[in-house]
Amino acid sequence: MTTFRERLAGSARRGGPIVLAADLPPGADIVRDALSVLDVLQGHICAVKMNLQALLPLGVEEIRRITHHAADLDLQCIADIKLNDIGNTNAAVSRILWGAGFDALIANPIMGPSALSKLAGSAHEKGRGIISLCHMSSHEGAVSYEMQVGGRALYTKFLDWGLAAGVDGIVVGATFPHIISACRREAGGSLDIVSPGVGAQGGSAREAFERGSDYIIVGRSLLESDDPARTARSLLP
Repeated sequence: MTTFRERLAGSARRGGPIVLAADLPPGADIVRDALSVLDVLQGHICAVKMNLQALLPLGVEEIRRITHHAADLDLQCIADIKLNDIGNTNAAVSRILWGAGFDALIANPIMGPSALSKLAGSAHEKGRGIISLCHMSSHEGAVSYEMQVGGRALYTKFLDWGLAAGVDGIVVGATFPHIISACRREAGGSLDIVSPGVGAQGGSAREAFERGSDYIIVGRSLLESDDPARTARSLLP
C-alpha cells in the first residue's frame, strides 16, 4: 500500500508541485466548475484542496464525483477542514472523508499531541495522510502562531507535535519564508512543507521553494485567471 506522501510526490513528478485550492465562490456550480478546472490544470498541479466553503453545500455523492475525477487524473485530494476535536469525533469525521474519496486532511494540532498522533496513525493504517497546521499564511497568523508559550513560539511546539505524530506534512505560509527555513532545518526530510499564500496573499513561490517548501497551495490566482495553465507555469521557478 502506497503512502499519501508517495502518491503526492508521484503526482508532482508528473504535474508539478502546485496544490490547487478549489475555493470556489458562493453561487458557483461547485461540482461542474471543479471538474472543469481540474481538466484544465491536470498537467500543472499535483493535488486539489477543498475547504469547508466548497464542501458544505455538497453531499457525499457530489464530493465523490470530484474526488473520483481527480483520482482518474492522478491528482491527490485534500480536505481542508482543519480538524480539531476529541478522538472519537476525529475518527468519525475522518472516516466520512476517506469514504468520500479524500487522500488526506488538514488538521489543527491544538487538539493536542496525543490526539494528533492517534489521528495520524489511524490515517496511515488506511493509506491516507494528515497535514498539520504549523504557521498559517495570513499576516494576522503571526499573532497566534508566534505567541510565546513556555518561552517558545507556538509554531515550534506544533512542529514538534507533528514530527512526533509522524504527520505527512505541515502547513507553513509562503508569506513567512523565515518560518519555512526554521521548520525545514528542524524537520529535515521527515515531512513535507506545504505553503499557502502564493499569489493573492503576496507570497513568493520561488522564495518558498528556496527556503524549503515542497509544495505550494494556490487558489485565486488560478481560479480567476483567463489562462490558468499559463498562470500555473509562471508561478514555478
